[in-house]
Parts: sequence; C-alpha cells; structure tokens
Amino acid sequence: MIEKYIEILKNTGLRLHFGEALSVGIAETLATLSLLLLGFGIYFLAKFILKKTIYGIIQRSTSKYDDLLLKNKVLNRICLLIPALLTAALLPDVLPDFPEAAASSLKLVRIFEIIIYTMILSSIVTTLEDIYNTHEMSKLKPITGLVQVIKIVLYVVACLVIIAYLLDTKLTTILISLGTMSAVLMLVFQDTIKGFVGSIQLSANDMLRIGDWIAMGPADGNVLEINLTTVKVQNWDNTITTIPTYSLVSSPFTNWRGMSESGGRRIARTINIDVNTIRYCTPEMIEKYKHYSLIKDYLTQKEEDILEYNKANRIDTSEIMNGRQQTNLGVFRAYIKAYLNNNPKLNHNLTMMVRQMQPTEFGIPLQIYAFSNDKRWVNYEEIQSDIFDHIISAATMFDLRIYQKH
Repeated sequence: MIEKYIEILKNTGLRLHFGEALSVGIAETLATLSLLLLGFGIYFLAKFILKKTIYGIIQRSTSKYDDLLLKNKVLNRICLLIPALLTAALLPDVLPDFPEAAASSLKLVRIFEIIIYTMILSSIVTTLEDIYNTHEMSKLKPITGLVQVIKIVLYVVACLVIIAYLLDTKLTTILISLGTMSAVLMLVFQDTIKGFVGSIQLSANDMLRIGDWIAMGPADGNVLEINLTTVKVQNWDNTITTIPTYSLVSSPFTNWRGMSESGGRRIARTINIDVNTIRYCTPEMIEKYKHYSLIKDYLTQKEEDILEYNKANRIDTSEIMNGRQQTNLGVFRAYIKAYLNNNPKLNHNLTMMVRQMQPTEFGIPLQIYAFSNDKRWVNYEEIQSDIFDHIISAATMFDLRIYQKH
C-alpha cells in the first residue's frame, strides 16, 4: 500500500520532468507528511470518539473519581500515543531510499513517545493526588510535596532516558557519569531537597495541616497549600504569604490548631487597680455591696465565717486591723468571679479564675483568666470586650479606681 502510494508520487514527478533523484525525494517527503497528517487525523478522530462515548459515560456517572481523569487529561494524552506509534511503525517503509533520514526521524518519534509516556504517568500521579485530597486524611497528611518529588523524578528519568537513547548507551552508564556531578546537583537542588525533607518532617510529626492557623513573621492566617518548597498562607487581611517549607522546621512558628480543637479560646488579660483606692470594708460598704445580686449570698456567708473566726480566736475587733476583715478589692474579685460563672458565653469546664499579679508601678494587676465558648476571632473579641467593658465600669461601684497614667 505504502509502496504503491510512493510509486504514484514518484511517477508523477517523472512525468513533470523532475528527474529520478528529485522525484524520489519529493515522493518520500510527501509520503512522510501524509503519514504525519494521517497520524494526527487518527488522533483527532480518537478524541472525537472518546467525547461521544467514554466522556459521556464519565459525565453521567455519579462517581467523582472518573471525572478526575478528564480534569487531568489522562485520556487525551493516551490518544497522543496513536500518531507516535503509527509513525514509528510505518516510517521505515516511507523513507526506504533515505535510511539516515528515516533513522533520525525515528529517533525524534521515539523521543516524542518517551515524553508522552512521562506526561501520562504525571497525569496519573496528579489524579491519584486529587483522589487522595477528596478524603479528610489529606488535611492531616498532605502529600503535595511528595507528589512534586515524584513528578520531578519522572521528568529527570525521562531526560536521562532520552540522553541515553540519543547517545546509544545504557541508562546505567549515564547514571554512573552523573554520580561525579552529585555535588553540583546537590548545590543546584538544595532548596528542593531541603523542602522535601521539611515537608516529610512536617507531615510525619503532624506539625502542620491544611487549614491550620499559623503565625510566623509576616504570615498570620490559614494554611492554603503545603508544597515541596513553599507553604502558602492566606493572612487575616486576605493577603497571601509564602514561607519556605524548610523554615517551618528550622524556625519556630505558632500553630493555633490546639486552641481550635480545644473547648474554648483563652482570655488572659489584666486590669491595673490603683493601690491608693484599696481599703478595708466598713459595715456601710458591706451593706452597699449587698445590693449587688451576684455577691449578696457570698457577702452574707463571708461575714458569718469572719465573725465565727474572730469569736473563736477571741480577737478584739474594735480595731479594724485585728483579725480577719474584708477588703473592697477582695469583694471585687469575688464579684468578677461570680460574673464570669454566670456568663453563658464562657466554657465553665475549663480553668476560670481571677488572680492578683505582682504589683508594679502601675498598680496591682488583676488578671482575668477564662475560655470563651466561641473560638471564631470576631465573636471571641466581642465576648472579651463585653467582659472588660463591664469589669472596668463596675470597679467604681466597689470604690476602686483603674490606674491610668496622667
């Protein structure tokens, strides 16, 4: 069939008085071009058939996995093998009078085949990654870095195979030769190697997951991607920051995952009480404070305990310094604790306390330590602000003043 086609083209050239050699050259060149056109024609025909059959079946299927084959163009790239295989099989017959040209063209076709095989494998690896990413495990153990390494290895091996094929030598010989260049390769790919090691450590030690909120330098937000060489973070203001993967292993960073997985978000803030306003409570002050419903029962019980103690120990209470007495700061602390206990927006199963810190030149720091039920940032800030709005306003009701530098 091919020989007859070439013969027709050759005879046509002879009738046009092109000469024997020129007629043969033109005939075999046109036959080669016809072969290439035939191959790509079959390629487009195969794509058309796929769209009318397999593509339709995949799109109607309820499974999401087969859709990934279309997304990553696995079938398209398999179709590219058709012109390559057809050309490789028929090329020697198309150029019988030009063996050197046939051999060179065949080498180009074989190289094209190697590239297509590599692209197919790369698409399959991407599809497997996409399938893995549909599971919750992908957030705990992201494999993007590993997939990128596999793709790099695929393309490096493809390049080495092409070089070995062009030089007509064994692949092992090329690898041995590259052994002497290992130091140079280590230098060139040091960031990739460090990133690969870093991504393995991050995954193995569960240090970072997609969706975690981290803070490191300018990065302060949610982790979007964990790649071979970089980690992409969307900051609280929606800007994007990229961090070298290895930096997350070699340098400290804050991961807020523990807070988000716990029962609440911590509130730990202090207010400074002016020491000049702290005093023992007089009976009038106690009666005044009993009007505050949150501590009415506390004050009654506390008074009974103090009276019983002082009587049991025969303490002369004519001097306020003697025995046990209440202070307005102590009553205020009790009020804050009662207020926190009655706040439905706090988690009462976690630590909750009001404590004095070491006095400073700015007064006595009074720390409120509790956990909000709602861990969302905006809601958390509103809960915290509401608490301190109330506490700061209530201080004057206990004859106390918040320290403010004038």
